Amino acid sequence: MPLQALGYAGFGSAALDDWRQFGTGLVGLQAVERSASLLAFRMDDRKQRIVIDRAMPEGSRFLGWEVADAAALDRAGVDVTAEPQTLADIRRVRGLISFHDPAGNRLEAFYGPEIDDTPFRPGRSISGFRTGPLGLGHAVLTVENIDAVMPFYVDLLGFGLSDYIQKPFRAYFFHINARHHSLALIETGRNGMHHLMVELFSLDDVGQSYDVALTEPDRVGVTLGRHTNDLMTSFYARTPSSFMIECGWGGREIEPSTWQPFELHDGPSLWGHERVWLPPADREVAREMRMRAAASGLRAPVQVMDGNYRLMSGTCAWWDGVSKTG
Repeated sequence: MPLQALGYAGFGSAALDDWRQFGTGLVGLQAVERSASLLAFRMDDRKQRIVIDRAMPEGSRFLGWEVADAAALDRAGVDVTAEPQTLADIRRVRGLISFHDPAGNRLEAFYGPEIDDTPFRPGRSISGFRTGPLGLGHAVLTVENIDAVMPFYVDLLGFGLSDYIQKPFRAYFFHINARHHSLALIETGRNGMHHLMVELFSLDDVGQSYDVALTEPDRVGVTLGRHTNDLMTSFYARTPSSFMIECGWGGREIEPSTWQPFELHDGPSLWGHERVWLPPADREVAREMRMRAAASGLRAPVQVMDGNYRLMSGTCAWWDGVSKTG
């Protein structure tokens, strides 16, 4: 079953009004009413990308992985349930199957997403989200033990390992397209949802979302910073449910066919990203790793798109020499 991208995600919550305000006012999603118990969000031309369902138990979730067509669903290779057309209509797709990973997470594989005939209208003034063939973003799950879950995603579902870290916590990152990772697993001793990442087109979109988050007590779960592996500049906001949404910009693209996985020894972040959710001892380890990165002058190129940057002339002879030789 060749998965192409993370197509949608859904979460159980009774806090629909809180989710509406968070999704539109902070993240910039477009809210779409589906029923009295279901709130959907758009982030591009698709009819829905994120679903909040009052009828689902609090804390429950599902992740929808896109495949090319119905034939791909028949090549699942795992025990699946062929879902009825009524559920496909609710998901706004032509067809889907469902199954579970070893940690109990509900996964859905689908084809034929519905396209809306009206343009995407963000909940606040943003430039938009980077989706398309890269999918809606990435999902990060917490698991009791990574080694018990990883073979399911790599050997059965075909995810490729991008890289991994062992400190200040154990985390593995996996790709299925050019996005550096569409899935990650963090070993915490319990199974759950850690965060969902959405990537915006403009760094200013992220900064302004951060300003909105800072006005709300305890909304920021991870401060503004930049990752070492996918090179994303981002912050994490606590949702009305028990996980976070990462608002990011400048994510790295890879070539899946030639990418070689490796262990990261410099920690998860080049700078920033104070992780409020970590225990104090682990936060100190993470802080020490960032200090070592600063002391060694660890740097990485900014990832930009055509039209999303302007070149400046150099103003320092030393820097001009470094940039030419680097």
